Amino acid sequence: MTVASHSTIASVRQRLRVSEWDPGLVVVLAAAAVFAGVFIFLALRRYEAFSTARFDLGNMVQALWSAAHGHLFVVTDSSGRQISRLGSHVDPILGAFIPLWWIFPTPKLLLVAQPLIVATGALPTYWIARRWLWDWRTSAACAAAYLLYPALHWSVVFDFHPVTLATPLLLWCVWAIESRRPVLIGIFATLSVMTKEEVGIAVAGLGLWVLFHHRRTRTALCLIVGGLVWTAICVGIILPHFAPGGASPFISRYGDLGASPSSIIKTLVTHPGHSLRLLFSTSRLDYLWQLLYPLALLPVLAPAILIAIVPELLLNMLSNDATQYSIYYQYTAVITPFLIVAMIGGIARARRLAGAQGRISARPGIIISALLATSLIAGFLHGPVPIGKLIPGGSTRASDQYTVSAHDLAMARAIAMIPAGVPVSATDPAGGRLSDRLRIYTWPVIGDAQWVVVDTANPWLIDNRVKPWINVPYVEALERTGQFDLVYYGYGVDVFRRKTSK
Repeated sequence: MTVASHSTIASVRQRLRVSEWDPGLVVVLAAAAVFAGVFIFLALRRYEAFSTARFDLGNMVQALWSAAHGHLFVVTDSSGRQISRLGSHVDPILGAFIPLWWIFPTPKLLLVAQPLIVATGALPTYWIARRWLWDWRTSAACAAAYLLYPALHWSVVFDFHPVTLATPLLLWCVWAIESRRPVLIGIFATLSVMTKEEVGIAVAGLGLWVLFHHRRTRTALCLIVGGLVWTAICVGIILPHFAPGGASPFISRYGDLGASPSSIIKTLVTHPGHSLRLLFSTSRLDYLWQLLYPLALLPVLAPAILIAIVPELLLNMLSNDATQYSIYYQYTAVITPFLIVAMIGGIARARRLAGAQGRISARPGIIISALLATSLIAGFLHGPVPIGKLIPGGSTRASDQYTVSAHDLAMARAIAMIPAGVPVSATDPAGGRLSDRLRIYTWPVIGDAQWVVVDTANPWLIDNRVKPWINVPYVEALERTGQFDLVYYGYGVDVFRRKTSK
């Protein structure tokens, strides 16, 4: 073939975007498959060990079940009232699972789907890195850092939360922006905001980054306006309309700052010292450290895109609920994708540094080694995989959540006795399995329950684990009513059935 022919073929390939063999993509796909397999196994193992619960898996299951049966995300709250989940969180993406629920009506559907969807985030991570770094090895390492990120692991393994899906969706949105695909930008941005009410603010922040980094005014304005309008509608209309008290029940988490969004903002402006003391407390700074060091601190080198996570960070770090400024729950889901993108940008910037620093950063082996080393160390020390059982010094935080005991098997037998659809009251861990019905009360609330599942060995009152002696008066009160028969007991698990009227 002539030189001209080779040039023509290359030109056609470039126009049609036909890529040659990409070993990095193969590596990423294999790593994503391993990730999905490991975390599906862990999620299902937690389910069998009753480490999932009414709060939060059961909430999602009941909302999905009710939507699949013609109700508007109806759930039973902790006091026994029937309310719409839209009064707590606006996450209509749950509706996308309705067709799957009709085919697979089991809570396991959500526990399997979540790791699968989150694993796809490795692909946009890889493709964004390929565009910015031009090296498949470093790009694959970036995707690996995403899949090894401890905060992501906790989001995936801790029950099911729609906002966890925002992590891969926002990464796909950034990829669509970089690829100049306006239709896909709209799709992924829309899906992202549907995972939780405040995600619109993060999308607006992404729009600011597009405006200043890419100078694409139309795309930026669509993201900024669309994101802010969505969050305003959620906070100003949907939540107040469906919330029993007319406002989000989670506003109380900011009681130190105010009793309403406006009073909280006023406190932040007029008394900044109080807010700063919270933000610079040891526990909050440790939270920031655990977010950044698994990525070798690289995101700090590309802070522009991090503007999108400032509101979410403030929401977490100003809360008086310690679960929000912790990597062990779902509250990092909106933060993670922007840290990953900033990590890639940090590598690109490091390569442009002058002198010895730039020359060192330009060597793929050094960046790859540093990135993988910090990711693996962070996962070993802080991740949900029970490594500590095998290697001394490893994480043991969740090690007991995957062990199926005789008590768990007794609970499974008890749950198998409960007919489908009937109102039931159950201890919180059992509620994760029994929420596929219109009314599911959480012990000790009974309501019109026809069946009651009580755990006297490891008792819970609503969503709080208590000492057995604290639970005793509630069991005795149930027995004194004379309305229930004890039909099963074993390993501290008691099942009561309401007596039929003669």
